[in-house]
Amino acid sequence: MEQTHALGRRKAAVARVYLTAGNGNITINDRPLETYFSLESLRYIVNQPLEVAGAAGQFDVKVTVVGGGVKGQAEAIRLGIARALSEVDKEAYRSALKAAGFLTRDAREVERKKPGQPGARRRFQFSKR
Repeated sequence: MEQTHALGRRKAAVARVYLTAGNGNITINDRPLETYFSLESLRYIVNQPLEVAGAAGQFDVKVTVVGGGVKGQAEAIRLGIARALSEVDKEAYRSALKAAGFLTRDAREVERKKPGQPGARRRFQFSKR
């Protein structure tokens, strides 16, 4: 099997995921998963598509991720891994990943700040007199 490439995005984070046959090593920006994400919950998010598809330990994952915060980066990596897995073998993995909701891009973005007010929706206090 050659290398499979997929892209995952979430908020301001963009993850480029490269999947190759291997023994389950996950490398993010040339660092192991355990050192890049110190929180167990974020490591769980990254591993979710591999666990759901039953492909844990079968593929080596190399990720380049830029932008956003740690949660957005973890979810962008999850989407990228899910897309790469469905590209490798549509019949075997796609239905399980789709049922779990990992192939859907979360389109929610931060709303821009409007001029003449302190935030996107927040207004300055109104004074009648």
